[in-house]
Amino acid sequence: MFIIGESGIGKSRLAAAAADLGFAADMRLLRGRGSAIGPMVPYRSLTEALLSLLRAGDPVDVAALGPYRPVLARLIPDWGEVAGGGQGGANDGGSLVILAEAVLRLTALAGQGRGCLMTLDDMQDADAETLAVVEYMIDNMDRQPVLLVGMIRDEPCPALEMAHSAAQRGAGVVIDLGRLNRDDLRRMAGSCLGTQPREVPEPAADLLWAGSAGNPFLVKEMLTGMIDSRLLVHEHGGRWRVTEQLRTNLPTTFVRGVARRVDMLGPQARQVLSVAAVLGRRFPLAVVQAASGLEYSDLLSHMHGDLMAQLVTPDDQTPDWYCFQHSLIVDALLTLVTPADRAGIAQQVADAVEAVYPGLPGEWCQVSASLRLDAGYPTVAGRLFAEAGRRALAHGAAHSAVTLLDKAWDLLVHDVPARADALEARLYALAEAGLVDRALAAVTMLDEVGARLDRRRRAQLHARLAWVANLAGRTADGLSQVEAARVLLGPDAAAEDIAPLDVVAAHLELDVPGRGQLRKAEAMARRAATVAEQVPLPIVACQAWQLLGALTRSRDPDEATACLERSRAIAVEYSLPIWEIHALVRLGLDDALREGTVDRLEQARQQATNIGAVTARYQSEVNIGLQLILRGDFGAAETLIDQVLADTTRLKLLETTQHMLVLRAVLNGHRGRRREMEQAVTELRGWSGDQAQYVPRVHGLGRAFCALIEEDRDAAATELAVTLSAEETSPTTFHLAGQYGLNLLLRTLAGDMDWATYESVTSAPAARLRWDRQFAQFARAVLAGRDGKTAEATEAVTEALRLGSPYELGRHLGLRLVGEAALADGWGEPVEWLRTAEEYFHNAGFQAVAGACRALLRRTGNRVAQRRTGIESVPPPLRSAGVTVREYEVLRLLAERLGNREIADRLHLSLRTVEKHVSSLIFKTGMPNRIALSKFASSSGGQLN
Repeated sequence: MFIIGESGIGKSRLAAAAADLGFAADMRLLRGRGSAIGPMVPYRSLTEALLSLLRAGDPVDVAALGPYRPVLARLIPDWGEVAGGGQGGANDGGSLVILAEAVLRLTALAGQGRGCLMTLDDMQDADAETLAVVEYMIDNMDRQPVLLVGMIRDEPCPALEMAHSAAQRGAGVVIDLGRLNRDDLRRMAGSCLGTQPREVPEPAADLLWAGSAGNPFLVKEMLTGMIDSRLLVHEHGGRWRVTEQLRTNLPTTFVRGVARRVDMLGPQARQVLSVAAVLGRRFPLAVVQAASGLEYSDLLSHMHGDLMAQLVTPDDQTPDWYCFQHSLIVDALLTLVTPADRAGIAQQVADAVEAVYPGLPGEWCQVSASLRLDAGYPTVAGRLFAEAGRRALAHGAAHSAVTLLDKAWDLLVHDVPARADALEARLYALAEAGLVDRALAAVTMLDEVGARLDRRRRAQLHARLAWVANLAGRTADGLSQVEAARVLLGPDAAAEDIAPLDVVAAHLELDVPGRGQLRKAEAMARRAATVAEQVPLPIVACQAWQLLGALTRSRDPDEATACLERSRAIAVEYSLPIWEIHALVRLGLDDALREGTVDRLEQARQQATNIGAVTARYQSEVNIGLQLILRGDFGAAETLIDQVLADTTRLKLLETTQHMLVLRAVLNGHRGRRREMEQAVTELRGWSGDQAQYVPRVHGLGRAFCALIEEDRDAAATELAVTLSAEETSPTTFHLAGQYGLNLLLRTLAGDMDWATYESVTSAPAARLRWDRQFAQFARAVLAGRDGKTAEATEAVTEALRLGSPYELGRHLGLRLVGEAALADGWGEPVEWLRTAEEYFHNAGFQAVAGACRALLRRTGNRVAQRRTGIESVPPPLRSAGVTVREYEVLRLLAERLGNREIADRLHLSLRTVEKHVSSLIFKTGMPNRIALSKFASSSGGQLN
């Protein structure tokens, strides 16, 4: 609910009334207001609101927040380190959307069983990040036990646009507070004067109406001024009387009313008010004391005097802070100070702020910057605004950082080095805020300062522009900036200047089409890693070694592991926790690929959870999800994928969402659910996920396995051919495309593999991954059996089963395929292998593969028990119509528009048997013909799965 109106209309009073009702109802109360003591204070009102929750003395079980608790450390320092540990540069501040989710979860937790009321006052002064959090809450709190009440001044501002937008889409309620009409104004005046509305003197009522236009605050202030100046007096008998003609110039009347009260104060009290007004509506006593030079006891006696109490009041949110009764009082007080005196006071207050808050922590950096600007020191103010912008960016407040750094840029005209530093930080901030076009347009700003900078500093700024272009996917622009930086540095550039440039260029080269880009990227990453360790440049070293780990894994898994271990060691040495976790995730992936274990991935997930590194946790879960699929633990994989997707789609985490949709496609492929697999692929494209990097997983791990489960070996081979062709044209860092495993087995079964080719493929270092090695051993068994080397063939199957022990589906598919070859060539134990495979596929509901195993067993003369226990898989409406398990299998294949001959081949039935099943289905479903039956099968959707 948003209460909107002009200043003084009664918004805060209504919010206070709501808080009183909430307190009476035992609701949790959170109260905050927009920043009033300095420009662009990120998360100010949210921080106040959450701190008010902590001060309430009624604890909240914050442990229930899980990984989101450390994220809230940006707002509540007592809750631990900021996610990412503050290390790793500007990009480690964390996601703004994840912070919004953390605040939403905290308010929901606080409101459990009793409700939570959050009031945010002066939202027109809120920073862009606070508004983004509030907008996220608006869209996601409809089922939470939370009431959010915001007060917004009725003037053009982002907060007002947000409120009206929420109301238009039905996500919030807007209450527009209008001014009092004449009758209500008389009622208010009578209430203030302690008399009946009709007893208010007409001249006074006319003046109040003309001067206030029905604004309640101005009505009260004017009445107070009229009484204090004895323009309105209380006569004996209880009547009020106007003593002289009243002025109708409201601003003058109001200012003079404030001035009269100030004049009644002593010099020290007036000095206190001037210092406080320069600070803003809210102010700490410690700063006022330092600026005024008063003893603390004397300062307190002034603050609690009767006249002072009409202007200021203790702040109920923060101990030893005070606030003016209304922001208009601050404006009035400042008009009473000459510009020269105001500049002098601002200088005194700025010195006091730096003395009371050494290092200018938090919002005080922005406050000091504004004070120095008011004092007439723009260059000093510019440096402070630049520092405030860098801090805001480090905490994820990118939009506030852009505003602060823009101001710094404008003020630092006469300090070129500092201006260049502000430009560099501004480029990072624009990129983090998603304003990439503005960042790339900053090349004109670079030209503006470039002539007065040395070539080395200009090259560093070009490198920053190159990184922005990389984030925007504008590879050509990025490489152009890299080249400009290299030209500026010249052939004799210092190695420490080239290393950060090489890391950026290496990332850009990954997006350049062609077969040699991975080698080029690796060469630059190696140079950067070597130099970064010598200088040292620890972050560059971590980036370079982790990139090398990804680039070298396909060539040499051992070297890739060593690169990642080196990155982790550097992160530990230089206390870079976020880079340590990223290295741990990649090391866990190495363990999973080489040995099928997920212990280190689980460790990485836990560490990411502990520090609130939500994105790193999702990266570990992507890899864990893949291993669950390969292990055949489809239920756990589906649960994990659904859980992560529910968060990442709501949080709009694009890359993780793409990875999870790929996993969903692979999962459904391994389940033989083609329709759901293709739906996941379609959804992936909707999330811009049709890039070449996903081809190996979609085709090689998803569609190829789905085809094998459908007993369509030719289609599987075609999908693998697509995968390998894509890898040949544009290599990726994905390693389970089938080249060293499944493709090897299918080529061997098709007779397109000899020993020389087999040994050449399997001797490659990249062929050491366990998932691939099981299929390579099955292929060896087929080659050896075909050559009559029965002992070697049987031994190879034994080794394949050992390697495939973690992988249920892969192991049994191997048995089914090798069992057929062993039957044909007369070696091994094909009957036992086929019975094992048939049992697995029947229990898993993969009827096509199970039927193929039974058909092969019948060819050996072995008795095969009929499998009709899958009746529960037939949808109830079809089951009631008498549709059998086999008929249902035929109906599912009709949904794929297959002909009778294709169905017969797929189910290993005779053509005549399929024709009988189709006729029976037409009768039982009431369809007029086969075409109608196929349409019925296609339109039945989930009933056929």
